[in-house]
Order: sequence, then C-alpha cells, then structure tokens
Amino acid sequence: MAQLQTPADMIIKWANERPNDIYLKQIINREFVNYTYASVADKAQRLVTAFQQLGIQPGDRIALVSKNCAEWFICDLAMMLGGYVSVPIFPTAGADTISHCIDHSDAALIIIGKLDSPTAINEVTTSHPQLPTIAFSYAGTPAAQFQLDTLIEQYFPTSERCSHHDTDLMSIVYTSGTSGMPKGAMLTYGAFVWSSQKIIEHISLEANERLFSYLPLAHITERVYIFGSSIMSGLQVAFPESLDTFIDDVKMHRPTIFVSVPRLWTLFQQRIQDKLPQNRLNILLKIPLISTLIKRKLAQGLGLDQARVLGCGSAPVSAGLLQWYESIGLNITEAWGMTESFAYSTLNHPYRSDKIGTVGNAGPGIELKIAADKEILVRSQGLFSGYYNNPQATQESFDDEGWLHTGDIGDLDNDGYLTIQGRKKDTFKTAKGKFVSPVPIEKRFMELGNFEMVCLIGSGMSAPILLAIAHHYPQLNRERYQKKLLDILVKINNELESHQKIKGILMIKEPWSIENGILTPTLKIKRHRLEQDYATIDENWNDEQIIHWQQ
Repeated sequence: MAQLQTPADMIIKWANERPNDIYLKQIINREFVNYTYASVADKAQRLVTAFQQLGIQPGDRIALVSKNCAEWFICDLAMMLGGYVSVPIFPTAGADTISHCIDHSDAALIIIGKLDSPTAINEVTTSHPQLPTIAFSYAGTPAAQFQLDTLIEQYFPTSERCSHHDTDLMSIVYTSGTSGMPKGAMLTYGAFVWSSQKIIEHISLEANERLFSYLPLAHITERVYIFGSSIMSGLQVAFPESLDTFIDDVKMHRPTIFVSVPRLWTLFQQRIQDKLPQNRLNILLKIPLISTLIKRKLAQGLGLDQARVLGCGSAPVSAGLLQWYESIGLNITEAWGMTESFAYSTLNHPYRSDKIGTVGNAGPGIELKIAADKEILVRSQGLFSGYYNNPQATQESFDDEGWLHTGDIGDLDNDGYLTIQGRKKDTFKTAKGKFVSPVPIEKRFMELGNFEMVCLIGSGMSAPILLAIAHHYPQLNRERYQKKLLDILVKINNELESHQKIKGILMIKEPWSIENGILTPTLKIKRHRLEQDYATIDENWNDEQIIHWQQ
C-alpha cells in the first residue's frame, strides 16, 4: 500500500516550509491569539509525547468534546501524528450521548475543551473514573486530571513519524442521531484526504483564502471543508470567541470562504429584516447606485464583504431564502453530502441561479444514481468504510457494486443537478393509505411564511398537520399574522394532491432546541420525536379552527 500525504504529514511540511506564517487565529478577550505553523506542529508533537507517557497506545481511541478552537486542531493533529483514532463528540451532546460514544468506541482518554455548560461532561467523567482526562484552559472548562497547556510545556516534542495508508482508520465520527442513538462511522485517511483534495480543487482554493471555523468540528462538514482543506492547502483559519460575539468575530476575520447551515442563514436574514423592513429594502434595491451601496453595507454588517464562496448544507433550505440572499448580492452555494460520504457529493458551484432549489451536481470523482424507489445512490473514493461494531448496518449501506445507499430520495434533472425530496424514513402514510413526502412541503412554507422552523407530521392521521414556530417578533400582531398564515395554507393546499392537503397549523409556544431534545447538534429536527410527542393531536383537533396556538 502506498503511503499518503496526510494532515499529519502536511503540518510538518508547512512547519518546515512556512514556520512563521500564521495558521490558526483564536479570538480571546476580543483579540487574536495567533499560532504559526511551527508552533502548531511543536505543540502537537509535544502532545504526542504526553499521550505516550499517559500510556495511550497507537490505535487507541481518544474522545474529544469541545467547541471549535485552535486547540481542537492541535489535538486532532496530535492524534494523527501519534497514530491514535479520534472520536470527536458534539459539545452540546447530553450525558447519555457522550457516554454512548465513549463506551461504544472503547475510548482510552477524554479531552475536554470549550463548553457552554460542564454539566453533561461532569456527569460522564464521574461515571468513568478509570479514564484519564485532559482539559483546555478556557474559562468555565471543567476540572480534569491534566491541563493541556501544562502537558505541552512538560514534554519534549516527539521525533517519531507515524505513517498512514489509505485504509488506516483515522476517526470514528458519530452521526447526528435524528432517529435514535448515533452510529459510529469509520473514516479512513485515504477517503478523508481524497475528499479534502477534491473540495480544494472544486472550489479552486487559493493561497490567500481565509476560513472561519464555528460549525461543530465533530460534524463531518466542518472537519472536511474547514479542517481538511486548510491543513492540506495551508490556509489560515480563525475561531470565534463566543456565540454572543459571533458576528463581530466574523467581522474581525472577514473570511473569504464561509460555510453555514439553513437556520443560521435564516437568523441572519431576520436580523437584517428587523432593521430594514422588506418593503423598504425592495425600494432601495431598485435604485441603481443605492442598491450597490446597500448590498455592500449588508455584506459588511455580516462580515462577509470579502467572501468569495458562501456555502449552505446539513439540512433542507428553501429556495426562497437563497433567492433573497441573491437579491442582496450574496450567492449561496448549496451542497449535499453526509457523514458516510465525507460531506462531499454535490455542490452548486460554480454558482448557477437557475439551479436554486437543487443541491448542485456531482463533484469531480463522484458518481450519482437514482434507484427504482428514488433513493439516491453515491459512489466515489470518498466513502466511509462502515459503522464501528455494527456489521449489519454496514452491510445495509452498500450494495455489491459499491454504491452507498444514502437513505435520501430525490431526482436528477437533465443537467445532472440533484433535487432532494427528503429522507426515505421521513415519508409517512396518512390514514388515507397514501405516502406524503414532508420536506418539499416544509420548504414551501418556509419560502412563503415568516417561520423560524416547521415540521409536517401525519403518520396514521386523517390528514397532515404542520407544527410551526414563528419568527420572534418583539410585538407580534397575532390577528394579522394568522390571516397571512391562512392565505399561505390555502395557497399551498391548492398546489397539493388531495391526500397531501394539510388539515391545519399548530403554532408551537416553546422554541425547539438541542437542550430540549428536539434538535440534533447539527440543528436538524428530530422528526420521530415530534411524531411521538404529538401522536394524539389528530384525535383532539378542533376542525372548526384551522390554526391553533399552543397554550
């Protein structure tokens, strides 16, 4: 087997060739703390020595629970340099999920980083006293047996070089768990490097690009698109200080590549519309000179005035939202992939306005096929090697020809652009005995209405019902809002077949969140959970009232 140029090899390469160039920029107390390639390599190599002194053996699993920060990259590189298998865990995960990932992967060490709350990880470390723990030095980080900074200062950098091959296991990444406990996807070095390189080529990343890392690094998108592309091509990455300072942090760095998720793009839109109502924005955009000025100001207000490529993925996004951003001069490239395909399958890049509503076409080296039941199949060199300790699920994922069965359903147009209709498992059958695909209907509601989130349910019901959360208005005029909702419902029902027509809308009082268990760490809605919570809603629905407000 041929030896690869892995991220571990690349950090040594950059440290030798560009030792004083800044690689990582961590915002602390509103200032950048800079890490050169040489300092990142030195810290990572010292950490390898520390792992060895703690008795961690090559091939052992090391769990990492942290928000994005410079130390996350350093730890990941150290694990690769020392031949360890990383197990990244979402920093917002509950104690049950963290314990599952640690136990299922047989982790030998837990690294604890930046967290919003220490409650869950404290519960886990208390129940796993046999596992050594290492903590970062951020305020609020739980106490651990060892401090990262102290360990790095205490040991000399290792001079050993661990070589890796295509099929060597690099990481076990646990899926977001929309329908139960997450499965551990096994990611190899070969597939990771291949996917990272294809993204670099596809987006034509240049030497002066600036990346911004804030989507969870435990999720495959950030790990490949930001970590992978930055280390393989030697690009600068900045990390935010906190959620409260997020927009200001983006402005400090002014990234040229910025990847986000639908919910955050929606929140950015609402932030703009709260300050500049749509009617006034429409008028200003029709005035040529003013339009240019407004677009520049809006981009500057988000810190995206120098962004060359804007991305969106991880969950369905409405065409209306992407068209709105296009109207203010920000073209967002929608992409589609999954943990099992290293997040790289399709991209609408170069950006095509006429393909909004699709997730783009297959990237170089990617083969796509639609099965007879409309399931999307993918084949490439960038696929996972199976689920850890779950041979049955692994076998169900691939067919004899090497096609990955994605579980998504969709269509390819004549140009090869893919439209996602939703997950096979999300399609439900009403009491009328016909199937309904909820995602296209949900996208339509998001396009026409002022919602933060929506979810269509209806398994076994007489007709589907929409669960919706309104955009937060300081003073919501419920009567006017409800009238608009009725108009939207009538319009959409007129577009639907009889078995798809929606009985009514339930306006949810409490927002869905990771904390209350409705959203996954990647902000996907746990549809099965809402189906369970509202299983009897159809029986108790007042048919004389189309829109209900939860009390």
